Amino acid sequence: MTCIVGLVDKKRVWMGVDSLGVAGYSKTSREDMKLFKCAGVENAMISYTTSFRMGQLLMYGEFFEELEVLKDKINHKYMVTKFVPKIQKAFEDGGFGTIKSGEKVGGSFLVAFRGRLFRVESDYQVGVNSIGYAADGCGADLALGSLHATSSLKILPRERVLMALRAATEFSAGVAPPFHVANTDDCKIETEFDV
Repeated sequence: MTCIVGLVDKKRVWMGVDSLGVAGYSKTSREDMKLFKCAGVENAMISYTTSFRMGQLLMYGEFFEELEVLKDKINHKYMVTKFVPKIQKAFEDGGFGTIKSGEKVGGSFLVAFRGRLFRVESDYQVGVNSIGYAADGCGADLALGSLHATSSLKILPRERVLMALRAATEFSAGVAPPFHVANTDDCKIETEFDV
């Protein structure tokens, strides 16, 4: 299920997501988006895959205030040592996640803050991709291929994100429009219906 995309462009991050929810052979186009602005924080967004329950806990959690206070001090160390433990606690309190082989397992999501893009994996590791873009979900490889193919072309970042989502839709049964796209400058989410 899903394709989420993040693309760093100078001092902003663009994010895009599809709208499909899949369970076995059933699918639903969801109105509750897999992309949202972090409440009370300027220039911060999250997109997610894995579980709508996980996304809801992220969306309504109360762990974003520190991002606004610290601003320029948000870095990889902060995400690993402060942010992720808060996420783990929110998941535990909200009844999400499992213990597998003695380790806590959650889900995957992207965090965009100002010009930084962090990828949190299901084992809670925090990655920062050196190439300036990331994707997750069943359409991730297709989206990454598109982002790579367009990296040297003069295409606006919003369009590159949409092209990546369209590529994932074309070749993955678990990805479908409408697409939702936003950037960290204003975090205004726009919906794109056409493929």
